[in-house]
Amino acid sequence: MKVVGIVAIVAAKFLIPVGIPFAPFVFGWANFVLDTVDGDLLVPLGLADSTYQPIDKIADWATYVGMAVAARRLRWSIAPWVYALFAFRSVGQLLFLITGAEWWLFVFANFLEPLFLVYATAGFFLKSEERTAGWFVRHRTLIVVLVVLYKLQDEYVTHIGNIDRTELITNLFS
Repeated sequence: MKVVGIVAIVAAKFLIPVGIPFAPFVFGWANFVLDTVDGDLLVPLGLADSTYQPIDKIADWATYVGMAVAARRLRWSIAPWVYALFAFRSVGQLLFLITGAEWWLFVFANFLEPLFLVYATAGFFLKSEERTAGWFVRHRTLIVVLVVLYKLQDEYVTHIGNIDRTELITNLFS
C-alpha cells in the first residue's frame, strides 16, 4: 500500500505541471500545495530523503517548464521575467543535483514560483491579460519586494537551516 501512495504522489508531481499552461491559477496552486506537503507524505511512506530530494527537484523543474510554457502560450507581459527566473533557478537546480549542496538552492532562490502564482492569481480574478499587466505594473515594486523576502526566508528555512516548519510553527505557539 505504501508503494502505491509513493507512486501516486510522485506521478501527481509530474502530471500537475502539464496542466499549468492551460489553467495556470488552478494547476499552479495545486502544484504549490502538493509541493508543500509531498515530503511530509513521501518520507513517512518510506521514500528515503536521499531519493526524495532529486525526485522533488526534477519535478520542480517540470513545474518551471510548465510556467515558462504558460507565460509564452498566454502571451503574458511578464514572460521575459518568467524566462529569466526559469534560467536562474535552473542553474541552482543543476548545481544542487550535481553537488548535493542545498545552499545552491538558496543562492539561486526560486523567485519564479511565487511571482508566477501572484500573476496567475491576478489574471484569474481580473479576467484579461491587459488588466492583469496594468495591475502588475502599478504594483510591481511591492510584488518584487514581497516575493524576494518570502522566498529568501523560505529557501533559508528549507535548505540552509533545514528547519521543520511544523515544528517551527508549533514552537511559536507553545
